[in-house]
Amino acid sequence: MNTKAPASRLASRKITASDVAKRAGVSKWTVSRAFTDGASISEQALARVQLAAKELGYRPNLLARSLSKKSSRLIGVVVDEMLNPNLVTLLDQVTQQLQLRGYMALLLNISAQQSEEAVLKLADQLQVDGLLFLGTLLSDELIALAQDIHRIPLVQLCRNDDNPYIQVINTDGYQAGCQTADILYQQGYQRFGYMKGPDTESTQLLRYEGYRNRLRELGVKEQNILLLKANHYNRISGYSAFEQHLQTTLPRLWVDALFCENDILAIGVTDAQERLASHHQLGIVGYDDIELASSPRYQLTTFAQPLNAMMQDAIFRLTGIERTQPDFQHQDRLLLRRSHLRSDNRDR
Repeated sequence: MNTKAPASRLASRKITASDVAKRAGVSKWTVSRAFTDGASISEQALARVQLAAKELGYRPNLLARSLSKKSSRLIGVVVDEMLNPNLVTLLDQVTQQLQLRGYMALLLNISAQQSEEAVLKLADQLQVDGLLFLGTLLSDELIALAQDIHRIPLVQLCRNDDNPYIQVINTDGYQAGCQTADILYQQGYQRFGYMKGPDTESTQLLRYEGYRNRLRELGVKEQNILLLKANHYNRISGYSAFEQHLQTTLPRLWVDALFCENDILAIGVTDAQERLASHHQLGIVGYDDIELASSPRYQLTTFAQPLNAMMQDAIFRLTGIERTQPDFQHQDRLLLRRSHLRSDNRDR
């Protein structure tokens, strides 16, 4: 009896386990056991199944097998602010490290307004094994939606959160703020600003708190510490926020030193300052060390995070392979370039 189906007919559709079983002359369940680690199957049957699978180009349905084991091997990666260049680096790290451990990333983009509920319902239906928030602004509503996906780990990377159900992996933002205050104060600046991103209900970076408190300790008066706000983490928002500051503030009250919550905001500020107030002295510090930060045009003083170690920590917590101390903080690294220097010091 010829068990081989015509090649032309098989080529027009996806090969199934039933096709392999027919070609090998075994049952469908024998095929299933052949692709299940540790399952009982004779060497002869295994060889026949493997040969048939190779001839037909069959690949087992890993998703179906995972679901039967109550694990999808999918990790939902939740992002907003898609225009933030640092996100590309984070996505590169998380996808590589998940794949090394036999997991796949399911990208959940909640940039659009009112998209959180639909996106997280999809993640629930696909039975993700965990949710990783990549610096996402976590509203109380978003956290509530995430908690409705029962009994999976929730991990926030690069932001703090005081919700007991969220595991946080971050650097010491407070200390970064203190360091920034010190290096800017040492340059002799008089009026200090901090540019933050969008408001959020339940997360914080602590960089502003460290920056403000250290400036107070150094004797800077409260009226000389300004808080500027950008609507998004992108270059245009940084440009617009600084432009508004220039237009609504008397020139003698413009900030002359600015710590930006991330590099892309700092780059937007630099562009605005050069175009709208090139005569005005402005020292700038960013955070993230994106590729553009080191370019000759910007030479941005900034902080680099140990993203590889932080991502490994996140993956361990999401997959349950191992856990680090809940209160462990990774250490960022200050990169001194030129942007924080006063103009009379930049040529030295």
